[in-house]
Amino acid sequence: MLLRAAVEAAYAAAQVISAKAADIATLAWEEKSPSDFVSEVDRASEEVIGATLAKLVPGARLIGEETSSDMSGAREGTVFVVDPLDGTTNFLHGFPAYAVSIAALVDGEPRAAVVLDITRDELFTATLGTGAQLNGAPIAVSTVSQPSRALIGTGFPFKHRDLIVPYILQLPGVMASTAGIRRAGSAALDLAAVACGRFDAFWELMLAPWDMAAGMLLVREAGGVVTDLDGAPSRVAHGALVCGNPAMHRWLLDRITNPTQLDMDS
Repeated sequence: MLLRAAVEAAYAAAQVISAKAADIATLAWEEKSPSDFVSEVDRASEEVIGATLAKLVPGARLIGEETSSDMSGAREGTVFVVDPLDGTTNFLHGFPAYAVSIAALVDGEPRAAVVLDITRDELFTATLGTGAQLNGAPIAVSTVSQPSRALIGTGFPFKHRDLIVPYILQLPGVMASTAGIRRAGSAALDLAAVACGRFDAFWELMLAPWDMAAGMLLVREAGGVVTDLDGAPSRVAHGALVCGNPAMHRWLLDRITNPTQLDMDS
């Protein structure tokens, strides 16, 4: 029931977003903080998600990025953690990498997850203990175990300027040892990419709960590992996140927490 409600809410939001995609030049948007934007579309999307979930799961609480971001009490009862438009900056520039992300938590633990890639019409879903799917077909993390063959996803600390230097110090060791690094600007889609094997691992130094909640469950149900920088299982909260298939998660975690390691021949 929780998954079904989240899917219906995500598609309702996608209709709102898609209807505005052709008119982005006319949209009203504002700067929440340096390089962090919100538009009327984000708010309209969150409103329709809230209305849909209230109808389908009465009594559940909504925590959304734009209108109800207070995480206190999120570990009690049924709570939906929502990013109504993950990749707002992409959307506002017509760059086709943005999604709706919805996770259902019960007593603080993710039980159902939806990430809807709007421009590709790809629906990623997961429920606790039953695996992850892409458009209804089972998915799994990659089997790549050699860093030289790995494609790594990442996110820039654009909202947290104090993390720029630590992040820059991490890049050389990862860049020199892998097939490449990609940054598309939507953490929800990055985590979905890990879950279905497009990325072999991913890291970001600061994410919000709504950025990671659904993607965390997708990766875990697809056989991956999701931790913080200490290697402890990540929880739905503000903080760093490292994930990947088991081999590449282990390698990436070691590489970014020991950034002085730089083997140009590895």
